[in-house]
Amino acid sequence: MKAASTSITAPSLNATNAAQLLDVRTPAEFEEAHIPGSKLAPLDRFEPEQVCEVFDTEQPIYIICGSGKRAAQAVEKMQASGHDCAVLLEGGIAEWEKHDLRLNRGRKAMSLERQVRIAAGALVVIGVALSFANPWFLVLPAFIGSGLVFAGITDSCGMGMMLAKMPWNRRTGDSVAARNLICAATAPSS
Repeated sequence: MKAASTSITAPSLNATNAAQLLDVRTPAEFEEAHIPGSKLAPLDRFEPEQVCEVFDTEQPIYIICGSGKRAAQAVEKMQASGHDCAVLLEGGIAEWEKHDLRLNRGRKAMSLERQVRIAAGALVVIGVALSFANPWFLVLPAFIGSGLVFAGITDSCGMGMMLAKMPWNRRTGDSVAARNLICAATAPSS
């Protein structure tokens, strides 16, 4: 099925009463807040074929993330595998919240973006502090700075992808995220 559009706004999606909602954030982010009825397929485990086994590809599958960036990557993966049914929620959960639309809320989690800022800042401070003992430690802040520039240019954050794989971002156990997880073939056991 060819989607009528490759993206949709939060108010328009809310008005459709769509049944096929797919969230590509981490389990921790999903646990904190998600659109009622959405399923979870974290981008780092995203497999278009598994998604297509769960959803009807003759109908649009609305892809959701925090801001729209990870969802756009998932839409590209779906299209690259020959499935044109994926539709991006513009602005993600942030835009959904801005319009005061209904969310299921759970335990508060630290966003992946915030984790990246903390990790990058800490590594820069550590590198600068250690450079007083040995100037070669200045390579660390230079490397982090270069990584941030690269992330800005390519709109792809390697540190964010690594942090998404950390145990605190992958935990599911007996949770809402675990009950809604669909791309679990590579998921850690709980």
